[in-house]
Amino acid sequence: MSVLVVGSTALDSIKTPRAEAPRLLGGSASHAALAASFFAPTRLVGVVGRDFPRRYLALYRRHGIDLEGLQIAEGATFHWAGEYEVNMNHRRTLRTELGVFEQFRPDLPPRYRDTPYVLLANIAPALQHHVLDQMRRPRFVVADTMDLWLNTALPELLRLLRRVDALVLNDGEARQLSGEDNLLRAARRIHRLGPPVVIIKKGEHGSLLSGPDGLFLCPAYPLARVVDPTGAGDSFAGGLVGYLARAGGRVRDHLRAAMLHGSVVASFCCEGFGVRATVRVTPAEITRRVAELRRLTDAA
Repeated sequence: MSVLVVGSTALDSIKTPRAEAPRLLGGSASHAALAASFFAPTRLVGVVGRDFPRRYLALYRRHGIDLEGLQIAEGATFHWAGEYEVNMNHRRTLRTELGVFEQFRPDLPPRYRDTPYVLLANIAPALQHHVLDQMRRPRFVVADTMDLWLNTALPELLRLLRRVDALVLNDGEARQLSGEDNLLRAARRIHRLGPPVVIIKKGEHGSLLSGPDGLFLCPAYPLARVVDPTGAGDSFAGGLVGYLARAGGRVRDHLRAAMLHGSVVASFCCEGFGVRATVRVTPAEITRRVAELRRLTDAA
């Protein structure tokens, strides 16, 4: 089964204490779609400007990503620049230039509207609503969000939560949305807002799944060296939804395995700037790392 990914497509300029790399392929939809493409046919909806490098379009296509929904508009591609501290859990934004993304309206090609698995990557809740208004009864819808929308578009986000099957957010956002410091209580309160599945990302400490079959703690794959964590959360979500699409059947039966696969794809993302490490990964390497992660957590 196929996956629809809707979100930002961008050029990222990233600086770390050790190196920097300008105008890399980035954006929530880019990272998520590439991750999903390891497991299932993937359709990408986003917008880029005329300055968007052709080599990045070719990269999408090499991974089998359907680009009929990628708009190419007059103007400049969304550009984000950020700098990480030695502790890469901390970063600051140096520059945000929205370009054509400022006027982005995600209108779906007709054949995309029956896509069974949908990932609403990190964009404004109003745009996520617009996507769902065009869909014909998708099987499973996952929404990602961030603190910006909690601060500026909370009513729209709350309405969205009643329309999705799963919400992905980080631990700080979960506390902000729920008003609870404890993540277990936070997940319970978010369930009451609508989504039957809540996934709380905790960075290098993994993620927490709260769903119909209770709780599941998914570890992050341990890395000795992190090059660039930009896009890791989007890669996690994309890998998760892609795995669910490949598995088919009842979603709840595959959620835990999907978390592991998402965690592994995110680990590869962290090993290079932008998507450089992700695009070099093979399915066999993903399988090996998932097996290793299972062994690391097996106490029997």
